[in-house]
Amino acid sequence: MGKRFRVGIIGCGGIANAKHMPSIREVGKADMVAFCDIIEDRAIKAAQDFGTPDAKVYTDYKELLKDETIDVIHVCTPNRSHAQISIDALEAGKHVMCEKPMAKTAEDARRMVEAAKRTGKKLTIGYQHRAKPEAIFLKSVVERGDLGEIYYAHAYAIRRRGTPNWGVFLNEYEQGGGPLIDIATHSLDLTLYLMDNYEPRMVVGTCYKKVENPQEGNPWGGWPEGANTMEDAAFGFIVMKNGATINLESSWALNTIEPVPEGSVQLCGTKAGAQIKGGLSINKAEFGRLVDIKPDMRTGGVSFYAGTGSSPQVTEAMRWYKALEDDTDPVVKPEQACVVSEILEAIYTSAKTGKPVFFD
Repeated sequence: MGKRFRVGIIGCGGIANAKHMPSIREVGKADMVAFCDIIEDRAIKAAQDFGTPDAKVYTDYKELLKDETIDVIHVCTPNRSHAQISIDALEAGKHVMCEKPMAKTAEDARRMVEAAKRTGKKLTIGYQHRAKPEAIFLKSVVERGDLGEIYYAHAYAIRRRGTPNWGVFLNEYEQGGGPLIDIATHSLDLTLYLMDNYEPRMVVGTCYKKVENPQEGNPWGGWPEGANTMEDAAFGFIVMKNGATINLESSWALNTIEPVPEGSVQLCGTKAGAQIKGGLSINKAEFGRLVDIKPDMRTGGVSFYAGTGSSPQVTEAMRWYKALEDDTDPVVKPEQACVVSEILEAIYTSAKTGKPVFFD
């Protein structure tokens, strides 16, 4: 049966309830034995809904970390606290799954990488779009060399209207930014992962707060006047050291006719191209004709490993606990997630200064 892991949840809000705790329970390899939230009632409810009968509740995460029987921590707090909580957990001898983005700042992300190396504990980041069936299939296609050299990519997460107005999403101090750090982070992570390219050379970025009525048509309604100081949209032009180019587009509010879901990617290679956008398509030329291939993601082999029978978040959790069980690297390595944070920060910096940001 393998080892059963004892898990502590730090942060019992929306992402913990919608993603982490249900996925841990479905995977069935771990028991949630401790819950922490600065709002005690949320931790109590999480313990009642997902915990073992003797699960403990905390309002101070440092007290939870004193429990030496806990093996794994899931960090589900606002972006600003990701780094310190993760570092403290690693230094307390726990493995850590931290929700995306890795950290509010690139420096904090680098501190997390160093802590994982120093402690020898595993650290991963919750980029579940890597666990989509389309992404798993395309990763195999790319690794086989079917696309050739990937020299151009387009990563996008475009909402026509979709500004989250709950929790701390509109709090720049807690979150660090708007759609760029919230949803474009998924698309950029998936793009870099599929390209297997983590060496940026230069970034140019622009951010906009231009939409006059972002509340109109927003599925979650409006917000108090002046409460939303985040960008409406952000764009980045990224040049990698090997010469490859990535265009990154993101918005919570943009007057566009065609929204594009987060985790959407287009890859252009010397042999073929591919796109994940409401499904997977692969394009190439054969026998004098242009050919489009659309793999059927509704079917597959062994769903436990392929992800074809589970949601991305459950597949992500399966892979995470399998890595812990087998003592292998997690699918999302902290060094990779750190590069995502560095590029996002460079886009924000370029947008503020009006100058390109160079990585050397």
